[in-house]
Amino acid sequence: MFRLLQWLPLLLLLPPPGSPEPPGLAPLSAGAPPQAPDLLYADGLRAYAAGAWAPAVALLREALRSRAALGRARLDCGARCAAEPGAALPASPGPDSGPGAARGAWEPLLLRATLRRAECLTQCGARRLGPGGAARLRVGSALQDAFRRREPYNYLQRAYYQLKKLDLAAAAAHTFFVANPTHLQMREDMAKYRRMSGVRPQSFRDLETPPYWAAYDTGLELLGHQEAALALPWLEEALQESLAQVESCRAGCEGPEEQQKAEEEAEGTGSPGGLYEAIAGHWIGVLRCRQRCVGDTATRPGRSLPVPDFLPSQLRRLYEAHAQVGNLSQAVENVLSVLLFYPEDEAARKALDQYQAQLGEPRPGLGPREDIQRFVLRSLGEKRQLYYAVEHLGASFKDPDPWTPAAFIPEALREKLREDREKTPWDHEPPQPKPLTHWKDVLLLEGVTLTQDARQLNGSERAVLDGLLTPAECGVLLQLAKDAAESGARSGYQGRRSPHTPHERFEGLTVLKAAQLARAGVVGSQGAQLLLEVSERVRSLTQAYFSPDRPLHLSFTHLVCRSAIEGEQAQRMDLSHPVHADNCVLDPDTGECWREPPAYTYRDYSGLLYLNDDFQGGHLFFTEPNALTVTAQVRPRCGRLVAFSSGVENPHGVWAVTRGRRCSLALWHTWAPEHGEQEWTEAKELLQEPEKEEGEGMPSRDPAPEPPSHRLQRVQDKAGKPPRVREEL
Repeated sequence: MFRLLQWLPLLLLLPPPGSPEPPGLAPLSAGAPPQAPDLLYADGLRAYAAGAWAPAVALLREALRSRAALGRARLDCGARCAAEPGAALPASPGPDSGPGAARGAWEPLLLRATLRRAECLTQCGARRLGPGGAARLRVGSALQDAFRRREPYNYLQRAYYQLKKLDLAAAAAHTFFVANPTHLQMREDMAKYRRMSGVRPQSFRDLETPPYWAAYDTGLELLGHQEAALALPWLEEALQESLAQVESCRAGCEGPEEQQKAEEEAEGTGSPGGLYEAIAGHWIGVLRCRQRCVGDTATRPGRSLPVPDFLPSQLRRLYEAHAQVGNLSQAVENVLSVLLFYPEDEAARKALDQYQAQLGEPRPGLGPREDIQRFVLRSLGEKRQLYYAVEHLGASFKDPDPWTPAAFIPEALREKLREDREKTPWDHEPPQPKPLTHWKDVLLLEGVTLTQDARQLNGSERAVLDGLLTPAECGVLLQLAKDAAESGARSGYQGRRSPHTPHERFEGLTVLKAAQLARAGVVGSQGAQLLLEVSERVRSLTQAYFSPDRPLHLSFTHLVCRSAIEGEQAQRMDLSHPVHADNCVLDPDTGECWREPPAYTYRDYSGLLYLNDDFQGGHLFFTEPNALTVTAQVRPRCGRLVAFSSGVENPHGVWAVTRGRRCSLALWHTWAPEHGEQEWTEAKELLQEPEKEEGEGMPSRDPAPEPPSHRLQRVQDKAGKPPRVREEL
């Protein structure tokens, strides 16, 4: 029996069934010291595995609250202790100072100030977090990763559903999906939640994303509509909240987790670990962590790369918007702030000259923003120390900022850093053949014909190509889909009713799952290999036709079959796949398409390669953005590719499949290499590996989240696979 008595205080805090619940995941025990997040999470998973949904919700929410409280306490205590009289640390001696005089002058002062700061932080932590303070609530790196991936919300959405709290279930599902946009099962669950009568559009809210992203996006949208006056408050809020988020991140860098990393790094390098070496190693780790904070702040949930030049770009928009509405003094402050990052920025210097000329007489006290000036000076001081450690202590440091002055970088590192910065994002990708001079040459080389272009399809950036597959190749891929379905090892949808209509069954197979099944002898290796080859064939043709000067990367490849369910087709009025766009959320009422999650916003081009035509219905059709006016239709046939850009210019849907089984290869392409299909590379490597000796089992690729710590391993074993909303929804 699980530790039920420990759950009772939390259960008493849950509202009775049917009562209103506060928005989001509000604190359950306001004022009480938080408990250890790892223990709460472990108990929450135990409760989840036992089907005890109410305790699971209480414990998982308390784990989230505890982790948030730990971050706030570190931030507040750090700021308070740094502001205490006498808290400033003495300056360290310069490299040219004599060792004896230097040590006698600064060592006692440094150590005394360090002890006082530690005392202050310990006492503040005990007041905020209870006995033991932050040390009692230490969160291991594995658990940090689990929270960063928002795994608790994956469990919460299922538990909330079981408790009939559909609004919070949808919110938890959406929160997880925003950070995990390629999670196929959650995408299916989201579609099911949207069909439920008790779930409103407002239910799909993100409970975790920091507020500065909403302000940032609103400001950009208003600027795009030439509404500078309305955009300014949002842009200013975005900048202030971004700086606050950076401070919160920096406070976390001083926690015991960074010390643990420094100790592990010291053990790995075999350093002697004396007093000053240990202090230096820990301090270098803290500084590296602090330097990463702007990049972490600039990275949207679910994305792998930050928004480039996040803070300077916000300042540029601010000075341009202030100038448009006549706030020249504020425009000067912000353009001077940009010049702190880039003193030689030509556009900023030209704007500064223009604004100063319009202001007339120089105004005393008009300079860069104080918050940005503090940020830049502090960051440069940290970079100076880090580069000193790189040059003299053999430390490693990858500078995340392109604006670091060259004078701060040791001479030996400047050339390498310059080369790294000049590389384009796709320099690290496998070399691709140089594109041919004209797309017609590529089609001729591949034996493919252009059947319809954008004009004939009544749209833009659309094309129908025939001859990509022979009938024999279509047969091989159809057999691959059939064998995979019969094996019961389907990827994503498991041959259940389609997430888009209750009248069809939907089966999907990814390239990696096909390779794994081929290695296990469940499906033929010929089909898995052909799946890889054909997907690359489609990518190269799509690039040649639509994007010859910019490389396209496969983003996702899915072998999909839709089957009509017999006895359920009479008087059917729905679609096999509703009208949608592939990289934005289509609003048919306004004709607008919002490029934000849950849409796959990084998709740039889409393709559908058909494998058969022995079914009824299932034609692809394009519409106007109102999702009602059909502009073109395409009939499937073996080897026919429909390729098109993924945005609002190409809304599309699929007519109902009313008889038989329709199979196609769905492919999406992206210009962003960081969103390339990693599974494609893994599948290729897997198929190229020599066969294993008998007895060497294939490692399973379980999409379940990794256990947050070793003490949760037994709980995860009991909990099994990650929560899935399937038959119940």
